[in-house]
Amino acid sequence: MRTVTYSKSALKVLSRIQPKLAARIMDKVDQFAADPESQANNVKALAGSAHIRLRVGDWRVIMNDRGVVLLVLEIGPRGDIYR
Repeated sequence: MRTVTYSKSALKVLSRIQPKLAARIMDKVDQFAADPESQANNVKALAGSAHIRLRVGDWRVIMNDRGVVLLVLEIGPRGDIYR
């Protein structure tokens, strides 16, 4: 399993949303860190960027997969995260 690190902005979003939703997002990120193939249909590479995105319902998690460390950069609703 890879180490998961959250940016300050990602932690801020997680603290402001509903606790059940925050736990669900963190669980999906942990599942991806443990076994990337388990979330293969929910993960895509972002065009023009080295980042990947994980889909969790209507929320998106922007991550940087640097081998041993999985860095969570941004978390946001589907319509606002790509701006």
